[in-house]
Amino acid sequence: MPGKFVLTKSDSGSFHFNLVSPNGQVIASSESYTTKGAAQNGIDAVRTVAVDAVVDDQTGTRS
Repeated sequence: MPGKFVLTKSDSGSFHFNLVSPNGQVIASSESYTTKGAAQNGIDAVRTVAVDAVVDDQTGTRS
């Protein structure tokens, strides 16, 4: 079962999305957007960029 993007509208009228794992945990949360279209563009951007994203580990520790 794949994860999903959950798009919501707040009481104040702003939009945001969460990326939710198959077990229901929120993996990532977006900034607030003024329009639904802008939030959908944000989802599309995450889908595009995350596919080939590398991990830039700046913790200075070993795994």
